[in-house]
Amino acid sequence: MGFYKPGANHPADPSMARLHKVTWTLIFGGLLLLTFGIFVAKTDGVIGWSMVATGGVLTVVGMVLIYVRSTLKP
Repeated sequence: MGFYKPGANHPADPSMARLHKVTWTLIFGGLLLLTFGIFVAKTDGVIGWSMVATGGVLTVVGMVLIYVRSTLKP
């Protein structure tokens, strides 16, 4: 939990902690929306597939943020 609390070898960095929270929120929120969209698509195709597309985009954005975070220096 070095992102949130200062440790012995690394200080807490609020911007990295914020990026960490946003990244995982986008990934899990996108996957949740994608899953709900699959179930909604059975009753209303337009709304369901738009939810699937939006969830997919959010998940991909979260994955890109993982790469961005890995290239940043603490």
